[in-house]
Amino acid sequence: MLSKDLQIAEGDFRGCRPLLKWAGGKTQLLEEIIPKMPRKYGRYIEPFVGGGALFFTVCPVDGVIADSNPELINLYRSVARDVEGILRHLRQYQNTEEVFYAVRSQDWTTLSSSEAAARTIFLNRTCFNGLYRVNRKGQFNVPFGRYRNPKVVDEDALRAASRLLKRTTILCGDYRDILREHARPGDFIFLDPPYLPVSVYADFKRYTKEQFYEEDHRELADEVKRVHERGCHVLLTNSNHPLVHELYSPFLIEVVKTKRYISSNGKGRTGEDVIVTIPPKPRFDIRLVPPPLPEQVRLYPPTRYMGSKNKLVSEIWSVASQFQFETAVDLFSGSGIVGYMLKSHGKTVVSNDYMFMAYTLAKGMIENNEVTLDRDEALGLLEPRKPVDHFVETRFRGLYFSDKDNRLIDVLRANIKAMKNPYKKAIAMSALIRACIKKRPRGIFTYVGHRYDDGRKDLVKPFSEQFLEAVKLLNAAVFSNGKKNRARNGDAMTLKGRDPGLVYIDPPYYSPLSDNEYVRRYHFVEGLARDWKGVEIQEHTVTKKFQSYPTPFSSLKGAAEAFDRLFRRFRESVLIVSYSSNSLPTLDEMVALMAKHKSHVEVVPVDYRYSFGNQGHKVSGNNNAVQEYLFVGF
Repeated sequence: MLSKDLQIAEGDFRGCRPLLKWAGGKTQLLEEIIPKMPRKYGRYIEPFVGGGALFFTVCPVDGVIADSNPELINLYRSVARDVEGILRHLRQYQNTEEVFYAVRSQDWTTLSSSEAAARTIFLNRTCFNGLYRVNRKGQFNVPFGRYRNPKVVDEDALRAASRLLKRTTILCGDYRDILREHARPGDFIFLDPPYLPVSVYADFKRYTKEQFYEEDHRELADEVKRVHERGCHVLLTNSNHPLVHELYSPFLIEVVKTKRYISSNGKGRTGEDVIVTIPPKPRFDIRLVPPPLPEQVRLYPPTRYMGSKNKLVSEIWSVASQFQFETAVDLFSGSGIVGYMLKSHGKTVVSNDYMFMAYTLAKGMIENNEVTLDRDEALGLLEPRKPVDHFVETRFRGLYFSDKDNRLIDVLRANIKAMKNPYKKAIAMSALIRACIKKRPRGIFTYVGHRYDDGRKDLVKPFSEQFLEAVKLLNAAVFSNGKKNRARNGDAMTLKGRDPGLVYIDPPYYSPLSDNEYVRRYHFVEGLARDWKGVEIQEHTVTKKFQSYPTPFSSLKGAAEAFDRLFRRFRESVLIVSYSSNSLPTLDEMVALMAKHKSHVEVVPVDYRYSFGNQGHKVSGNNNAVQEYLFVGF
């Protein structure tokens, strides 16, 4: 559903469409351009309006359109003032060669404004290919088109356009003057300048009176940067030319295939355009002054979980606390610390993750407000009371734990499966998972045996003690914030419901230097959480892992598309996204993606050191120190 600023030709403007055929018009690119527009903006400004394909599709409130072509501007002004007079003149014209050349020979500046506007429409609809071309004297010189039945009198389109143009500021002048006088922070500016001459564009300059050369495009880029600094949203189209990539390298540049209708070479009527997305420079200064965390947050069980934001939770709250919100979504909850922190601040929290082990922990710590697992119940789970299937003992013998520990894991599995209370069950399973991770060197399952033994006491502590200590820690963290919080296991892309006030996004980071597969590292404990239901163990692998879950964040293209979908889905919410400096998309690309859907985007850098390395021996001895970014959209 589009906002009121992006209503597409509805109500009084239904039937609104461009009045002229226009070389270089953007009709065929509308499906690419419109989704890149900001959802909300101040005024719509288009200083190279031409045929106005985007303008007449979007029908903006209080728009500003301009062009340096006075005949074109006369047309739009006349349609706004006297559409019925233009229709009367148009009905007098006949589609004959004799009438065409007689009308073409007229000097439009000697005619009334409405007759001059009718002349412009008639010549455009009946001339060859709908071109607008003038000679050095400024006289229209395109030949007769010989079309059998061109639609010269389009009453519906003209009347709808008149209603739109009546509420539009229509100016004739240089784009620099237009922007300097009218562009204000928060406005949306669409720039479709004369294209750079490349391949099929070599012919294009002949078809327009206004010509842009390299120095003109450089001046335009300077003006774009000025309005960007002032806080305007900008979309710019041009040919796929190296100079365009050079001038707008700090911003998101997308290449799209297009058809050409003006090339003299019939075989060359295809080409590539670029759409440059230039977000406004933020006008607000989000300060990173971490406030003290509530004591409740300190009770959350620490973890070595890959990507855990335990060390960043104070900085995340420092940013989040600057916004007013009551509901929040932790979209990729992982260790659950961010959702728990938001719960401790009295927010209604939805904690989501595609990993069942993460969901189980969130069920016990975030959705659960009061249920604990007392010590006697925990002790009882260590005793064989239910039939034991010996699944772990036989399937994973000799891989991760001793036979004794494997047998105990199977006993715990059987007893936990029989528990009735979902929150006690979640606490017990989370304690089992925690005990398994604590008993593994490095806390992961990408290798077998104990060759990475780091001498930690956890590795020699009995499994039963690890389990009971985990239960104690989890029990101590259970509390009520008086809200109905929820844990969800599912794809972040499919989360439905009312738009929350704040959405925190901490997805798997994509980098060509390291993988982001959580299942590969934690397949054993993820299997415990799922009881290996719905997964197929790959028996040929040494670690007996199962297939990783599909995720769009496993490739650069997939990650960019996923971010775009998420930002669009939660465009009404405050967005906070964690991402690192060694991940892709790049910082500038992330800002441009978010700016398509948010009025303001801030980047807050945070120095950070990861618990897990990024194959440091392969990356110039990387010591895991990176810059973590918090992208903030509001």
